[in-house]
Amino acid sequence: MPQIFRRSANTLSKVSLFGVLSLVGGLVLLAIVLARSTYVTGAQQFVEQPLQFSHMHHVTDDGIDCRYCHTSVETSAFAGIPPTKTCMNCHAVLFANAAFLEPVRASFRDNRPLRWVRVHDLPDFVYFNHSIHVKKGIGCESCHGRVDRMPLMYQQNSLLMEWCINCHKNPQDYVRPRSEITTMGYRPAVSQAVLGPQLVKEYNIAPPLNCSTCHR
Repeated sequence: MPQIFRRSANTLSKVSLFGVLSLVGGLVLLAIVLARSTYVTGAQQFVEQPLQFSHMHHVTDDGIDCRYCHTSVETSAFAGIPPTKTCMNCHAVLFANAAFLEPVRASFRDNRPLRWVRVHDLPDFVYFNHSIHVKKGIGCESCHGRVDRMPLMYQQNSLLMEWCINCHKNPQDYVRPRSEITTMGYRPAVSQAVLGPQLVKEYNIAPPLNCSTCHR
C-alpha cells in the first residue's frame, strides 16, 4: 500500500508544532511585557489638569510641606485634595491678578471646586490607607517619587501588585524616621541596612501579605 504522506510530512509537522508553540509563547510574553509597560500602567506620563499645578515650585521654591495641602494624610485613608480656599490663602496676595490663576479665582468666587484629575488612581478593587503607611514610616517620596522635581505631576511607579508586595516583604529597605516622612531626597544618617531593621522593630512593622489586606 503506497504511503499517504511523504517522509517530509514528519519534519513539516514538527516544524509546524514548534512554530505554533513559539507563537503562543511569544504572545504570552508580549502580554506580560505590555501589562508592565508605561502605556498600561500610566507611569511616567503627565496628566492634563484644569490648572497645571507645579509641585516643584511649591515644594522646592516655596518650601511648602506636603501636609499643608494634603491635610488628612496622617489620619485618613485618603491624602485629600485641597479645597480652593487653601490655594487662596496664598494667592489672594501672591500673583493675585495673574491670568494663569483665573481658574482658581473663579473656583473660589463661584464656590465650585476645581476638577482635578487623579494621578495615582488605583483600581476600585484595591484598598490603600495613607495614614497607616505614614505612621509606619513610609515616606511620600517612596510612592510618589521626587515631587519636588516635578513641574508637572506624573505617576512615578507602576503601582502594580508586585510593586506593593515587594515593599511589604522588605519594609526595612523603605522605612524612615517619622520625622522625615515628607522629606524629599531623604538619605539616612547611617546605612539603611542598619537603620531599617531598627525602625521595623521600633514601629512594630509586620506588613500583611494576605489578599484581603488590599482586596476588600
